[in-house]
Amino acid sequence: MRILIIGAGGVGSAAARIAVRRDFFEALIVADHDPARPQALIDELRDDRLSSAQVDASDPGSVAELIRVHRATHVLNAVDPRFVMPIFDGAFAAGATYLDMAMSLSTPHPEEPHARTGVKLGDKQFEKAAEWERAGLLALVGIGVEPGLSDVFARYAEDELFSRIDELAVRDGANLVVDGYDFAPSFSIWTTIEECLNPPVIFERDRGWYTTAPFSEPEVFDFPEGIGPVECVNVEHEEVLLMPRWTDAARVTFKYGLGDEFIQVLQVLHKTGLDRTEPLRVKGVEVSPRDVVAAALPDPATLGDRMTGKTCAGVWVTGTGKDGRPRSTYLYHVADNEVTMREYNSQAVVWQTAINPVIALELLARGTWTGQGVLGPEAFDARPFLELMAAPAPQGYGSPWGVEEKPLP
Repeated sequence: MRILIIGAGGVGSAAARIAVRRDFFEALIVADHDPARPQALIDELRDDRLSSAQVDASDPGSVAELIRVHRATHVLNAVDPRFVMPIFDGAFAAGATYLDMAMSLSTPHPEEPHARTGVKLGDKQFEKAAEWERAGLLALVGIGVEPGLSDVFARYAEDELFSRIDELAVRDGANLVVDGYDFAPSFSIWTTIEECLNPPVIFERDRGWYTTAPFSEPEVFDFPEGIGPVECVNVEHEEVLLMPRWTDAARVTFKYGLGDEFIQVLQVLHKTGLDRTEPLRVKGVEVSPRDVVAAALPDPATLGDRMTGKTCAGVWVTGTGKDGRPRSTYLYHVADNEVTMREYNSQAVVWQTAINPVIALELLARGTWTGQGVLGPEAFDARPFLELMAAPAPQGYGSPWGVEEKPLP
């Protein structure tokens, strides 16, 4: 296996730091628009299997040519979702397996954005599923932490724990604190603005996909391992678009623990137009307001040494257990920033995102996971993934996951 990681930011760098501890691949190429970023990572890791490259991720031809030059067999997209389709199409053109952690962007319904879906997350990729299948190629989409690990949990819950699922409720919360900053997102602000200000999607079996207002239906969810109660709100996310395709859940939701201050900042950005991606002319220069916001804030990849706390990703599953009784279970994974910084020099949020595609790549290399077309994590057997994640090193990745029984709703 020859892996090309496109993007040497926080997640791409964390993926490389995780992968170099494994022996399932022959070569790992890290590419970025700025050649200094992957080269710095190569210099840090000092692994003969690694090399760096430059790429224009907005150009499918540039991506395809890079794949061919390096004979890459698998491409991991580790840049923000506006580059999904060029990299997706470039991988197809070059005949490579494709993986991403966020899917093609959505467009709200032009008339009823808070009631009806327009172009949904991933629609542009799923439109090409038949082409990938006919070509005998695999695009494994949404294989970060959320989406990704949460979807693996959903598959596991349906196969192993529940005979009927009333709701797959993805719940994400943290108690992370960044010292020295009044406002410092722990993940890409570009992506955060996109998912938090777009209309959230909800799935119900009898209704299909529909939307609601951003930050709607707040609820307090009690997260495990000392994180505690966090208010969570509806946010647009890929799980709601993926899980119904391969599970039989009656309802799927995603809620994120943002906090009042974070929500207020996002609302101000929206009201002032600073969330927009369309360029404005400023003193003769074309500039995207959202890119300006991103440039003004600290790079999340650099915040690890100022950050304390834990982040939790998981799925709260309600329904009927295998024993025929009502069941309410939270399947989850917690990343502690102190641990991820000490062991991988990566802050918790980017590390927790990056570990999952690396595990998936190892399962693909082993032939444990196989498939053709455009598939989500739910399309694969969850047990090998979770076993490999939890097994102590060097057999596995030494990152246990948990199961917590919760009161019936």
